[in-house]
Amino acid sequence: MTLAPILPVGPESLERAVLLLRAGEVCAFPTETVYGLGADATNEQAVLRIYEQKGRPRHNPLIVHVPDIASAKRISASWSPWAEQLAQRFWPGPLSIVMPRGALIPSVVSAGLDSVAIRVPAHPVALALLHAVQLPLAAPSANRSESVSPTTAQHVQRSLPHLPMILDGGPCRLGIESTVVDLTHSPPRLLRPGALPLRLLLEELPDLQLPSWSKETPGGPLPSPGMLSRHYAPSAPLYLVREDDARAVAHLPEPRGLITHQALPSVATLCQHVEVLPSAPDAYAVDLYAALHRLDDKQVRSIVVLRPNQDNDWRAVIDRLDRAAIG
Repeated sequence: MTLAPILPVGPESLERAVLLLRAGEVCAFPTETVYGLGADATNEQAVLRIYEQKGRPRHNPLIVHVPDIASAKRISASWSPWAEQLAQRFWPGPLSIVMPRGALIPSVVSAGLDSVAIRVPAHPVALALLHAVQLPLAAPSANRSESVSPTTAQHVQRSLPHLPMILDGGPCRLGIESTVVDLTHSPPRLLRPGALPLRLLLEELPDLQLPSWSKETPGGPLPSPGMLSRHYAPSAPLYLVREDDARAVAHLPEPRGLITHQALPSVATLCQHVEVLPSAPDAYAVDLYAALHRLDDKQVRSIVVLRPNQDNDWRAVIDRLDRAAIG
């Protein structure tokens, strides 16, 4: 089997990516959050290729990536003061804003909704590609639906081996998906916590509505990506445990992997492979998906994760872990 080619970024590989995208094909490329699987957001058939490659349900909308604020305004039916305020402060960056969908974007991008999520990525390769292709790119994470998001080109290749090409921009700097805020709602509401720290967002939107801590999957089309009850999951079943819950771990199949952000807890003695991540939530998020990929590579049969404290600084990480976990 011929694997998807991984190409270092350069003039020739960028030109090849542009030609593919303009022809209605898909192409994987790096962003500061995770690798994205891009396609022309104005081309319904190209967008459908994203869903097909990922095995993604059609009720799960996509985020459209653009190179600048002017491009975002062109694909929105309207542009609010909130949108201008957030874009001026946080773009380029890991914030996606949900706006009324403009006529350029077909409804398949937004799962049939009248809104569209938009962001300007803060990655030189992503921006170079967007400027060169001169198209808005729909781009969810470049992996099979429900599995762990990719933070390297190699992760993409293992999950989606039949892609036309993968642009290699090295490891992603932030390692977790963008924050998604719905600006079609008053007051604005947080749909998905992500790489933009919540405390910074609240400085701009003090009345921002926050979701409950429990994972929820709305009926019908989802208002945002990342809201499936089962998402971000490694191959091995993942279990969230408290610090000294040895009884819960002892019955799990071996070999076991452990992810912890504290000095080794007592359950570490029951696990054959241990990943110690930073204790700060932003730094933990950077390496979370990579750690899950490493444990899958070691073919563990169960993954134990020490649950972080329920704190707003940890909201994005806890959201990912809750959706990846069994039960």
